[in-house]
Amino acid sequence: MEDLQRLETEIISAIVACDDLGGLEELRVAQVGKKGRVSLLMRELGKMSPEEKKEFGPKLNGLKNRIIDGITAQKTNLEQQELNRRLLSEKIDITLPTPPENMGSIHPITQVMDEVAEIFTEIGFSIAEGPEIEEDFYNFTALNIPAEHPARQMHDTFYFPEDAEGNRKLLRTHTSPVQIRTMISGEPPYRIIAPGRTYRCDSDATHTPMFHQVEALVIDKDIHMGHLKWCIEEFCRKFFDLDDVKIRFRPSYFPFTEPSAEVDIGCAFKDGEILIGEGDDWLEIMGCGMVNPRVLENVNLNPDEYQGFAFGMGLDRIAMLKWGIPDLRDFFAADLRWLKHYGFAALDIPSLSTQSKAGNK
Repeated sequence: MEDLQRLETEIISAIVACDDLGGLEELRVAQVGKKGRVSLLMRELGKMSPEEKKEFGPKLNGLKNRIIDGITAQKTNLEQQELNRRLLSEKIDITLPTPPENMGSIHPITQVMDEVAEIFTEIGFSIAEGPEIEEDFYNFTALNIPAEHPARQMHDTFYFPEDAEGNRKLLRTHTSPVQIRTMISGEPPYRIIAPGRTYRCDSDATHTPMFHQVEALVIDKDIHMGHLKWCIEEFCRKFFDLDDVKIRFRPSYFPFTEPSAEVDIGCAFKDGEILIGEGDDWLEIMGCGMVNPRVLENVNLNPDEYQGFAFGMGLDRIAMLKWGIPDLRDFFAADLRWLKHYGFAALDIPSLSTQSKAGNK
């Protein structure tokens, strides 16, 4: 059998002299790998007599363990040397000034809310808010939707369990309850918008369980449909940045307005995109109407003295139309790539004098 002392000296010297991790790995395989020199020597134990095994077995095991320990120690040493070289080559001077980096952006829905608020406050509206967990009275009954009314089937409502008195609160299905609370808590005239989150049990490319709406309410004396039409035209012209807007009113039904109408805006469908303000096609964007006299009676207003109009639209949907976003669910996916594409710079504040454009669109 080969002189073990001479073999150990030779291998340990080679380990100490090795100056890179790749070479060290090759050395390990050559000496203690499956077909390495030491491994082949250990296979010869099977040919030895019991006395020879008793003599050479511990020696070979000790040799193998010392070689492995030496390789491990040299590997640790080489890794530390490599780390030190990297630290020296990659160091930075932290005293140097750094260029500003835009790490965040404004979500398109936030931007739309700001734009809508800018447009309506410019023409005399104020912003009203209300709770998202609502009572049945404000969400349905006061809006001329009593318990047996078939219009309740139009809303897929999230209800809470009954309380001790048998009443069930709910997640508001629209922001119309804010209108009711405003009229009950103050004196007319009213001219408000109510933006915020709303909830319905529905989910597809154009519906999500949580979405955003804005509703407008005007109550005063001698209010008529002409005022409603002007207000909607003015909003569409400014929001979609159009010099001339083409809209039409189609008769519809809402329990809280009478008469009621759906509002369509002129558009064109071209190459998979919707072009607002062009072509001969039409696209529905909101519902509207004159406030139902029963709603006024429910908030203790005399419908013979006061009249008004209301309209409402989905903020998510008008954002989709304005910036060509194909799927409503992407608004809530928290995908940073999507936000970098459609997001707005932190200081991109909506203004009627300077219309905002999507950051990287």
